[in-house]
Amino acid sequence: MILKRTDAPPTPTLDEWVHAELSKASMGLSPISLALAYADWALHLCVSPGKQLALMQLATQLYQDTLAQQISAHPETSPYAKDARFDNPAWAHWPYKFWQGHYQANEAWWQESTHVTGVSKHHEHVMRFFTRQWLDAMSPSNWAISNPEVLESIAATGGQSLLKGMQQYADDVRKISAHKLTSDAAPLQALAYEVGKDVAVSPGKVVYQNKLIELIQYTPTTHKVHPEPLLIVPSCIMKYYILDLSPHNSMVKYLVSEGFTVFMVSWRNPTSQDRDLGMHDYLQRGVLDAIEAVQSLTQAPRLHAMGYCLGGTFLSIAAAVLGRQKAPSPLASVTLLAAQTDFSEPGELGVFIDDDQLLTLREEMAHTGYLSGKQMAGSFQFLNSRDLIWSRSTQRYLLGREDIGNDMVSWNKDTTRLPARMHNEYLDSLFLNNSLSEGHYRVDGKPVDLMDIQQPLMVVGTVRDHISPWKSVYKIHAKTDTDTCFILAAGGHNAGIISEPGHPHRSYQISAMTRGHGWVDPDAWQLQAPTEEGSWWPAWSRWLKQYSRPLVKVKAIPNGASLPAAPGHYVLVRYND
Repeated sequence: MILKRTDAPPTPTLDEWVHAELSKASMGLSPISLALAYADWALHLCVSPGKQLALMQLATQLYQDTLAQQISAHPETSPYAKDARFDNPAWAHWPYKFWQGHYQANEAWWQESTHVTGVSKHHEHVMRFFTRQWLDAMSPSNWAISNPEVLESIAATGGQSLLKGMQQYADDVRKISAHKLTSDAAPLQALAYEVGKDVAVSPGKVVYQNKLIELIQYTPTTHKVHPEPLLIVPSCIMKYYILDLSPHNSMVKYLVSEGFTVFMVSWRNPTSQDRDLGMHDYLQRGVLDAIEAVQSLTQAPRLHAMGYCLGGTFLSIAAAVLGRQKAPSPLASVTLLAAQTDFSEPGELGVFIDDDQLLTLREEMAHTGYLSGKQMAGSFQFLNSRDLIWSRSTQRYLLGREDIGNDMVSWNKDTTRLPARMHNEYLDSLFLNNSLSEGHYRVDGKPVDLMDIQQPLMVVGTVRDHISPWKSVYKIHAKTDTDTCFILAAGGHNAGIISEPGHPHRSYQISAMTRGHGWVDPDAWQLQAPTEEGSWWPAWSRWLKQYSRPLVKVKAIPNGASLPAAPGHYVLVRYND
């Protein structure tokens, strides 16, 4: 389903036009923000002779270590951290060994050089991030002449691998050029995994709908279920079916098989006409209305609720709002997956959050009415450019290997938009000012206090999360005072959450704290929390069952003739931007 924008955008002012052109030249970023960060670093380094001397000494030491590595016959004597880009045994031979050592010495030197006393924390973060981007681009693994694996492949195939890679490069350039010339109404390229056919196939029905969400109830697969239904609130920056991919790795299918009556929020993909939808709309029409609808449909006095990523942030706010009311909260438990409530250390996304960056975003969204899915996908790709850009380019263009597609890769290309007002409020209130954690965020004119959450909490972080760093997620321990079980799962923001039973190389740490717990430093927690092999999903299921009543007979899904079957209509809406 494709929607075409019909309303005319406002005409940009001269200043906005200049800012937009500068943003295009700097990959969508604010050049002023970047310049301020580098100026802050350079000026403080100029007046820090002690730091300059230390950096010179470090350069000498790194040079000596690199020379020692070159004459060593044992690669394991390398003074540098293991790097998957140089795993091929051919990197142990000269001259590739020298290029690798020289590159890793530069990495180590720049990592230390970006920390200069007096530089603001944000500017140091920006400096460190973009220096790493530059270094990743300069890696000898990215160039055919300096990558022994590429040269071996060229020799083994008579140059056919490189020829195929160049053909794939030309095809990709052609597709990108064609996409830039494509109008909003042009047909979209089909996804590798079709929604409702290959993914999002768990049977169910849309049982409630408003202008912002469709609420899906899934068909039970057990004879009896727990009387407390489970409402899932995914992030609105992604299509919900990340939690209902293929049958073998569908979280929905797993939860239904465990005897839970599962409901899923499916967010509407907005148009420019939705520019004025704000955080309050997403909280009220999205989360609170969904909770009320689930109760009305099931007649259950209480329900479990789970929120993922931004959906978890929304859920934490809603749980606190419900907790401050005189009436008993309808929530039996709250689960937060990779969801931040304290944004003082937001991870790599913090690079993009300052006044100048937000000004650039506001001006662009004022013109379109939304943040496009392409912009969002580009930002996430930029956060992990080493794997998603450079390593992929090496594999695809230099080694001539085709991309290995899967359901998650297909889902990742099914991007969504965010309304301008909501995105502005989210970045300004939560990221820039950390209002929720500091008690300044208001709903209905009253500040939200996370201490009002009295339900037991299950909180899940993932080890390699660039979007919601686990130590940031962990900080909810300091903002609440209730029974809290924390899980630290292997993997990243998506792969660590979609960690179904039977998935190889998965593990997690788990530890629970009771109401009245004191603060335990996350590093100390990680040292003492036991490690379990396998998926964390069964541990979560056992935890949910602790706060559920005995099983009851299954009830049929209400029949709403005017509402579609799962996956619904909203998830099918895609755009060309």
